[in-house]
Amino acid sequence: MPRRSFEERIAERQAQLGPLKEGRVFEHGPAKFLFVSLIVLIVVVHVGALVVMMAMGLH
Repeated sequence: MPRRSFEERIAERQAQLGPLKEGRVFEHGPAKFLFVSLIVLIVVVHVGALVVMMAMGLH
């Protein structure tokens, strides 16, 4: 018996899981977490660099 295609296996798995519940599933959660973390890191590094430069008198 030949193996089913990747698309068929995905479709079967999604049919077993049922429809997503409105407002309870955010499919891009990990990407959102990484994006927010990266933005926060950039802001903290910039503020820290400004504080160091001002302390050295290089503003």
